Amino acid sequence: MSDLSKRRLKAWIRLLGVTRGAENRLRDYLRRDHGTTLPRFDVMAALWRRRDGVTMSELSRLLLVSNGNATAVVDRLEADGMVRREAEDGDRRRIRVRLTPEGLEAFEIMALGHEAEVDAIFGQLTETDLEALRDILSRAGRHA
Repeated sequence: MSDLSKRRLKAWIRLLGVTRGAENRLRDYLRRDHGTTLPRFDVMAALWRRRDGVTMSELSRLLLVSNGNATAVVDRLEADGMVRREAEDGDRRRIRVRLTPEGLEAFEIMALGHEAEVDAIFGQLTETDLEALRDILSRAGRHA
């Protein structure tokens, strides 16, 4: 392995460490302050962006998870009154999921705190740092 190859590997390991650390902090915040999980937050965020709702298949694709995983999360959110399922155009096989008014309100409160946590996690980065990071990740993403 070349020296550059080893440095790239170290960068990858560092990137994973930062990502896992940030994700763990966000998971802890959501559990501690809102009694919820990151997967539930992710589902609610997808539904918040699509206010008219999405089918379960669309939701799975948006979140890059299996239909079974999406269904399990939606089941819990529905039981808590955060989302509702509706048959699409009378077809009981196509189910559309959307946030309830209570779910919308709860998500918007969580999202504000989530943004504050992310801001704190990356609080040491300047605007210049963030622009450089965005450019670097954009270049790296083109080959992933």
